[in-house]
Amino acid sequence: MLQEENESLIEKLRIAEERYEEAEMRARQLEKQVAHLGEGVSLEAKLLSRKEASLQQREAAFKAAIEENGGVNIGIRGGAMEALRVEAELSVDWILINILLDKTARDEATSIMEQLHETESEVKSLKTMFQRMLLTQEEVEELVLKRCWLSWYWSLCVQHGIHAEIAGTRYEYWSSFAPLPVEVVVAAGQMAKDEKLMEKSDEEEREKVPKDAREISGEGSVESMLLVERGLRELSLLKIEDAVALAMAHQRRPTILKSGLTELSKEEADDVRFKQGWLIYFWRRVKIHGLEVDIVDERLQFWINQSDHPPTSHDAVEVERGLVELRKLGVEAQLWQASRKLVDLDSQHKWQLHVNF
Repeated sequence: MLQEENESLIEKLRIAEERYEEAEMRARQLEKQVAHLGEGVSLEAKLLSRKEASLQQREAAFKAAIEENGGVNIGIRGGAMEALRVEAELSVDWILINILLDKTARDEATSIMEQLHETESEVKSLKTMFQRMLLTQEEVEELVLKRCWLSWYWSLCVQHGIHAEIAGTRYEYWSSFAPLPVEVVVAAGQMAKDEKLMEKSDEEEREKVPKDAREISGEGSVESMLLVERGLRELSLLKIEDAVALAMAHQRRPTILKSGLTELSKEEADDVRFKQGWLIYFWRRVKIHGLEVDIVDERLQFWINQSDHPPTSHDAVEVERGLVELRKLGVEAQLWQASRKLVDLDSQHKWQLHVNF
């Protein structure tokens, strides 16, 4: 349904843009016509003034001639004067016609401009809707990490025989988007340690991240994010994470009894590093967006420090507490709302630039 709606929206946007371009072209043509008509009226007015001046001069000449001839050729004078008056009236009529044509053109131009403004509003609305269907760079990054989360946990389900009836197909699907989930999330955490790297303003460098992310994630649309959220919801309803943690703990217990050590298995250590990278990345974004200002600095530094040494069983407990805290604070929802606000502001700014241009 979202795909059909997206395609319909794109088609409406294309049609509206064509209508906008046609209306804009027509408005420009009418503006030129009105300008030319205005120039014509000005020219005719100048000619009329000249003819009136010429008429007055010729009347004065006739008067002088009549006075010299003692009133002879009065009929000729009257006929000439009448011809001049007819000529002047015709000139005036022509100017009035041009004025009427000028008014009609201006009325048509006003109508076209009104249609143009209506089309502009429609295009703006459609562009805003279309823009909101696309994910921003950081939303694409989040999409990638969440696909990694799904790929990682379904792989653990396959290894430990959890929900075997569906685990294989789920893992095959999500791993097609994220074949190296641990490496990707740990790398994201490493990047998030450096504030300057996360906030880098250089356009060329910033463009590299979404490009790589889209190669992993596929479509960068809201539809893709909704699909991922549905997958995460399924994990939660099936209590996959709890089942995996229990299975790994049972696997580790015989080793503890034999050796007396509490070292983590490679699988558990990978899980801890995976979650540490996740926590560092999300707390860095919280800081960038100015959220949870009373605790964000302390939490971010804590998780950066935790990731600087090999994972222990104590770290395994800490990361679980950290994830619970993120969920209680609704951090992901807060980040989504903050990102969507930026999308709206960016859409308005781009549209304003387009209109001004």
